[in-house]
Amino acid sequence: MPHVRPDADQPSVPAAGDAGVRATRTRTLHVRARSPHAQPSGTPPVLVAQVRGSVVESRHRGSIVQVDMSGSVLRALGDPDTIVNLRSAVKPFGLIAFVEDGGIDAFEVSDAELAIMAGSHSGEDVHVRTLQAVLRRAGISQQMLGCGSEGAPLDTLTASRLARDGEKAGPIRHQCSGQHTSILLLCRMNDWPFEEYWRLDHPVQRLYSETVARAFGTVPEALVTSVDRCGVPTYAFPLREVARAFAMFADPAAIPDGDPRADLAPALVRIREAILAHPEMVAGTHDRLDTSVMKAAPGRILAKGGAEALRGFAILPGSDGRGASGLALKIEDGGGFDRAANAASVEALRQAGALDSAALRALGRYHRPLSLDPRGVAVGEAVPEFELAPVGELV
Repeated sequence: MPHVRPDADQPSVPAAGDAGVRATRTRTLHVRARSPHAQPSGTPPVLVAQVRGSVVESRHRGSIVQVDMSGSVLRALGDPDTIVNLRSAVKPFGLIAFVEDGGIDAFEVSDAELAIMAGSHSGEDVHVRTLQAVLRRAGISQQMLGCGSEGAPLDTLTASRLARDGEKAGPIRHQCSGQHTSILLLCRMNDWPFEEYWRLDHPVQRLYSETVARAFGTVPEALVTSVDRCGVPTYAFPLREVARAFAMFADPAAIPDGDPRADLAPALVRIREAILAHPEMVAGTHDRLDTSVMKAAPGRILAKGGAEALRGFAILPGSDGRGASGLALKIEDGGGFDRAANAASVEALRQAGALDSAALRALGRYHRPLSLDPRGVAVGEAVPEFELAPVGELV
């Protein structure tokens, strides 16, 4: 399908640091080719219901699509062409710039350090120590991190300990500090200024945009951009293109001949292997879906989500009895306290054949998340209720 391109009469996107930056090019988000497998435009289907007693309290609607390496749709529900902001799901793709620029050798980056640069960590001590080590080797102060510290750390046990000790979390505990570290390292390598590295017109962000464009088979001028909560640019694509990008991670060597993205394969392999070897660096040591999925299905699924209930999964060859594929999911309302995105993700992976019975048991708390009363008794649950049928069965 054609890539989303800005309207000819629209102004260019302002720099990330400019006042009044907002999700620009709004009209462009509605200019897209329709998939022959998509349901009619309108209200997306219900994916997850929040049930308490005999009452459905909430319904979470959304879209899911699974594609193969060529981009052909294998399974779909809702609108595969709905436009989504990548948010933190962009991190593994933007990290390609660091790998291709020689950053691993330049700073003797370990697999654990590479994995955290692709992740959205929980701000636990292991994450802090990992990032401090690479920043120290590069001679960069952690005070240069421009991600802020709002909401950090995500890990509740770590947050409670810091509060008890009267310690205020710094930017290094922010979930995006790994991504920001990789950007600072790129600045160090290229003698670019650290100041305002988050601006869209900064040379490091231009490189980042070029890399994301290459990963999604387009050009920087066609990117639809906005600003993420941590202050750096993020990018919007149709959901099916997100799934296809994750399919590349599943089997980089199988990127079709003639696809210009084939030259990304070496970097994709290096990042994929680091993530699969250190899933705890991508999210956290407990209660984070990305890490839990990768631990439940080791070496079979790569997982990376973004804010507002976007989930991306690379399903490696053989994981579902067939070739590599990518699966992407978006909950329309932003996820319902994560319960909807978690429940729908596990159910979608189950229906895609990517999870065996042991993995499903390990992921049970995400599959049907419970609501508890003050005594720990289950009084409600989020129930996935959809059928993600193969496309051949829909026509």
